Amino acid sequence: MNAEFLRRLPLFAELPQADLDWLAEQARPMEVAAGSLLMEEGDRGDSMYVVLDGEFEIIKRSDRSDIVIAVREPGEFIGEMSLLDHAPRSATVRALRDSRVLMVHADAFHQLVSSSTSAALTILHTVSARLRQNEALLRQSEKMAALGTLAAGLAHELNNPAAAVRRSAAQLREATDRLQQTSNKLTGLALTPTQTQIVNTLLAELAAHPPAPADADPLAHIDREHALETWLDERGVPEAWDLAPALASLGWDSERLATVGDDFSPEQLAAVLQWLGAGGSVQALLGELHTGAERISEIVKSVKAYSYLDQAPIQEIDVREGIENTLVILRHKLDQGVTISRHYAPDLPRIEAYGSELNQVWTNILDNAIDAMGGAGEIRVGTFVAGGNVVVEIADTGPGIPPDIQPRIFEPFFTTKPPGVGTGLGLHIAYNIIHKHYGQIRVTSKPGNTCFQVTLPLQLKRG
Repeated sequence: MNAEFLRRLPLFAELPQADLDWLAEQARPMEVAAGSLLMEEGDRGDSMYVVLDGEFEIIKRSDRSDIVIAVREPGEFIGEMSLLDHAPRSATVRALRDSRVLMVHADAFHQLVSSSTSAALTILHTVSARLRQNEALLRQSEKMAALGTLAAGLAHELNNPAAAVRRSAAQLREATDRLQQTSNKLTGLALTPTQTQIVNTLLAELAAHPPAPADADPLAHIDREHALETWLDERGVPEAWDLAPALASLGWDSERLATVGDDFSPEQLAAVLQWLGAGGSVQALLGELHTGAERISEIVKSVKAYSYLDQAPIQEIDVREGIENTLVILRHKLDQGVTISRHYAPDLPRIEAYGSELNQVWTNILDNAIDAMGGAGEIRVGTFVAGGNVVVEIADTGPGIPPDIQPRIFEPFFTTKPPGVGTGLGLHIAYNIIHKHYGQIRVTSKPGNTCFQVTLPLQLKRG
């Protein structure tokens, strides 16, 4: 490579001639075909590249999607970050068209930095600007990923009660038709005033005491059905085999039936019990609809509280409620096999905070804990008051964070996850949010116990 050509590139403009000549001997031109990868995220970095001709796109993988964070053109350099911090490549670089680069090996790069103040300053300014640009882009991506987590959790949580409401509503139509038929049949039996009074009493009992839940022990439920069927058969009640399961589901047993059975003929008793079973089914389905609607309302309320919709940015908040709302959002991931143990101080004071941002902190820490444990283990959440501050501790039973990387976990773009699984911004964002609250976040970790401790003042500082 001609030394005078290198002199025209901004990076080498003020390099001493001897160093420039040495670099020209060390550097090697390379041809890169359109669509080819110059480097791949996660690979070991052993060279820096200067673009001589063509274009390269810089790609960051985040949650299985590709984000183009920059395009490098002639005169710009690529790949300096992994040489500066001795880390794997933090992004993938792909040629947009047939291109040429100058490959500068790590040894030559370090010689360049140490021998030329201007080159070192150029690299420093460029790296600083790129970090700010990349962080801004990936922060936006992180927000979209958080929104995706929220949407996935909301969809999963709403699906079950919504499906239950839909199923109960469909069954309710059949149950009301059956209730109407049995009511007509009962009306045609010309009951005596005494019998009518008994029926009205049963109706009041049914309204006042909705059907009991099924027996926890399936065998006990089967035994009750069998006893009811036997009792009905002995009194000549038609279709005893069909009536017994319905009555058992209502919580009735043969002893309860005996209190009313002697007042009716077998035909009348069958009609009364059929009507009772149909009414019980309607009551049960109405109860299921109510439960499903209440669950949907609870989820929507949690999501609204999680995001602090329609509220000022700074609120007097209950930290415990924020954590619980976050757990609702993440419940679809907890269902895989993660248990939660709670240890909340009963007298925890409310604090002044940016509520939605704090919830993002809990989301990032809890989500990392779930991933670290592979979706199975225990998360311990605790709160207490210490030194006039509220302290939150979130611990997991995962494999732990190696001691040599614990000091780096809050750095931007640093991640222990495989390439493409995370941006390395989750804990960095959490760190910035906590410091925005004039608080502190610390981590202690060993295999089986990783604990994040967040300390927050009761009031935000003014000015």
